[in-house]
Amino acid sequence: MGIDIGTSGTKTILFDAYNGEVVASSTSEYELYQPQIGWAEQQPEDWWRATVETIKDVVNKAGIRGDAIKGIGLTGQMHGMVLIDKKGEVMRPAIIWCDQRTSKQCEEITSIVGREKLIEITANPALTNFTSTKVLWVKEHQPKIFEDIYKVLLPKDFIRFKLTGEFATEVSDASGTQFLDVPKRRWSREILDKLGIPFEWMPDVYESQEVSGYVTQEVSELTGLNPGTPVVGGAGDQAAGAVGNGIVKPGIVSSTIGTSGVVFAYTDEISIDPEGRVHTFCHAIPNAWHIMGVTQGAGLSLQWFRNNFGGAERELARFLEIDPYELMTEQAQKSSPGCNGLIYLPYLMGERSPHLDPYARAVFFGISAKHNRQDMIRSVMEGVVYSLRDSLEIIREMGVDVSNIRASGGGARSKLWRQIQADVFNTPIHTITVEEGPALGAVLLAGVGTGIYNDVPEACQAVIDIEDSIAPREENVAIYDKYYKVYGELYHSLKAHYIEVANIEKNISNP
Repeated sequence: MGIDIGTSGTKTILFDAYNGEVVASSTSEYELYQPQIGWAEQQPEDWWRATVETIKDVVNKAGIRGDAIKGIGLTGQMHGMVLIDKKGEVMRPAIIWCDQRTSKQCEEITSIVGREKLIEITANPALTNFTSTKVLWVKEHQPKIFEDIYKVLLPKDFIRFKLTGEFATEVSDASGTQFLDVPKRRWSREILDKLGIPFEWMPDVYESQEVSGYVTQEVSELTGLNPGTPVVGGAGDQAAGAVGNGIVKPGIVSSTIGTSGVVFAYTDEISIDPEGRVHTFCHAIPNAWHIMGVTQGAGLSLQWFRNNFGGAERELARFLEIDPYELMTEQAQKSSPGCNGLIYLPYLMGERSPHLDPYARAVFFGISAKHNRQDMIRSVMEGVVYSLRDSLEIIREMGVDVSNIRASGGGARSKLWRQIQADVFNTPIHTITVEEGPALGAVLLAGVGTGIYNDVPEACQAVIDIEDSIAPREENVAIYDKYYKVYGELYHSLKAHYIEVANIEKNISNP
C-alpha cells in the first residue's frame, strides 16, 4: 500500500508487487486555508481523516483482508510543519510548503548560521518553504505554543505517528526541513543549537526503505489493516515520485508538473550549487542524493485559471462527464507556439528555483487586442515549462548528465504539455507505463523494506517501462529559444517592483 498526503488530497493505492498492477486506488480531498495573502495552512486531522477513508475504500474495492497487505509506504507534500504536544495532540494548523510568510526568518537563519555554513551543512540557502523558518515564525509570533512543543513532524510523518505511534522520518523528507546535515544524512546538532531548537524535538531518522514502525491495534480496528503491518520510512513526494518514475540512476531526469513543478536529477555523489539556486537533498536510496529545482506555481497556475476563468469549461465538462482540463487543452492547441508574443510568469506563490523570491508575482506580459482565450491558456502552459527550463539549465551547468527526461505528474497526462516540454527543453520527453507517481514510489520502497525486492533499482526495473516518447520539433525549438530569453529577462526587470508592491500591500494591511 502507498499513501500520498498531497496538497489537494490524499491518494492511497494497493499495488500487486508480483504482476506490477494497481489493484485499487482512492482519493479524498480537503481544504487549503489562506488566512492572509501568501499564507497557506491545512488541518493535519483532515489528512488523517482522508487517510482512514482511502485505506478503507481501497481495501473494500480490492475485496481483500488486511493481512494480504505486506507493507505500507508513505509519501507526501514536503516542508510542512506539524507541531505535536506531549499528549500527542496537534497544537496549531500546519503551515505548509507554499506558505510565504517567513522571509524575515530566512534572513535571521542566514545571519545566525552564515550563508556559506548553512549551504555546507544543509546543502541549501534559507527559504520560506523550509520547515525551520516556520518553527522560528511560531517562536516569534506564538511563543506559548513554541514553549509546549514536544515534536516537530512533516505531513507524512504525522500520518506515520497516527498509524504506528512512532515519531520518525526519513532522509529525503528531512532534507527539506533545513535541520538535516544532508551530506552526513543525520540531524545537525550545530544548526539546531544555533537556532535554539531542542534536538529532542526531532523524530528518529531512517533511510527511506527501512521499516520505521508497525500498524497499531487501534488503527487496525479503525481501518481494517492488520495489526503489526510494517510501515517503511517512505519519502518526500519528489523523491518518491522519482522512484515511481525510475529516476534511480545517472542520466535519467524527471520533469514533474503537479501543483508545483519540479526538475529532479539523480546523483551518486553529493553536488551542491554554491549559489543555492537549486536544492540538493538526500535521495530515497542509500548513499545517493538528488538535485532538484522547484517552481511554486506549475499546475497551480492552470488550476487558478480554471477556477477563476474556466466556468464554461467546468460546466461543459460536467455535462460531458470529462475533465475540464481536456477542454482547456483543446483550446490551447488552437494557439501557436509562443502565443503570438504572450508570455506568462508563473509566480502565483512567489518563486523558488532559481530566484528564491517570496515577493515575485505572476505576470501576463505582452497582452494585445489580438490575443484571445486560447492564447491565455497556452501561455500559462508555456510559462510553466519556461520556469522548469530555468532549473534544467542550472542542473546541466553542474555537470549532471541529462540524457533521458521523463514527464510525470498531472501535467504528463496532457500530450500538448509534453510536446511543449520537448520543444522548450530540446530533448525527447518520455512517459512510463505506470502513472501513480509518488504513491507508486512509496509502494516500491515498502516492497524493498519488506523483502519483496532486494533494492530500489531492482524494484523500479521490475515494474517500470517506457510507454511513449515525444521528440522536439525543430521549428518550435527555435521559437521557444527566443521567447525563453525574454522570459528570463522579465523577472530581473520586475524584481524591484515586486518588492515595492509587497511594501505597499504591507502598509495597507498594517497602517
